[in-house]
Amino acid sequence: MISRISIIAAAGFAGLAGCAPPIEPVGPMGEQVTSSPASDATGALFIAGKFGNTLARIDLATGRETARVASCANPHELATSPDGAHVALACYGGTTLDIFRTGDLAKVKTIELGENARPHGIVWHANRDLYATAEGRKSVFWVRDPLGKAEAFEYGSGQEGTHMLVVSPDARHAWTTDLGSKTVTRIDLLTRRAPQSVEVGIEPEGIALSGDGATLYVSARGSDEVYAIAPQSMEVRRTIPVGDFPLRIAIRPQGDFAITSDLADGALSVIDLRSGTVARQIGVSSRDEAQERFQVTILWSPDGERIYVAETGTDTIAEVDFSTGKVLRRFSGGDGGDGVAILGGADG
Repeated sequence: MISRISIIAAAGFAGLAGCAPPIEPVGPMGEQVTSSPASDATGALFIAGKFGNTLARIDLATGRETARVASCANPHELATSPDGAHVALACYGGTTLDIFRTGDLAKVKTIELGENARPHGIVWHANRDLYATAEGRKSVFWVRDPLGKAEAFEYGSGQEGTHMLVVSPDARHAWTTDLGSKTVTRIDLLTRRAPQSVEVGIEPEGIALSGDGATLYVSARGSDEVYAIAPQSMEVRRTIPVGDFPLRIAIRPQGDFAITSDLADGALSVIDLRSGTVARQIGVSSRDEAQERFQVTILWSPDGERIYVAETGTDTIAEVDFSTGKVLRRFSGGDGGDGVAILGGADG
């Protein structure tokens, strides 16, 4: 049975930078994963392979990898551009944000953030600018015109382990989860007022903002809870117990539910955002399989009908039907697939 001590030993303070070594991809019953059955899903999934230092593209209709290129040291989170033409990669083992074309994965831009940056969380906003955390510098970067002049502006958080972030719809504020300081921090991107930080649970990591910008949701992996926070006052409005070791949280595009990636359970907690309670749990694997699979990043399809779960330990991606909770298929997720981004993905 998986233990919290063994998870923390593998994950480490820096948010899973040094997970268990890669192993051969296996299916739900231990079979080798070599290909995937055809699906009515469409679009493409992009995967950062943090063990192999790669970026891969998966065709969702076939589940097959259509391209893979060398990226940078220990790549983590990904974000696609608003027009779908590019994907940006946070180079956690280095100091850059790298941009690739989604069509052929050709690198078109490298944006240097400075010594010891270690960028991790990344957002490509609807305003076409990039935002990223720089964990090694305790800061957030705003990159204006990333495909052009790429002007980078740095904002200090003052907190340890500035890891993931979200940005408000009007791009006036960003919020970060700070693993080492056990805080959530609000950063004013326009006035540069002093950042405001509040303690939230133990090891807050996952973060999501409601579509209207009215509620911030944070999953704390050390306390097995989700916190609903007022974004401006930073007051905790509600605490929601979830599954074991919730690394990530993602809100359904419809805005009605959120899910957490509960690493130690091998499950997803489905939160009804109206009632603020867990409506059900979806088993992606078993608790006994959970440490081997080491599920991390979760991502909704644009239509909100499917969930993609990166199982970093087994180099697989699980595709889950939201309505039934059934794992539809697993396909190869590259060498230590962690960060994921999607284009399309609605049912055909």
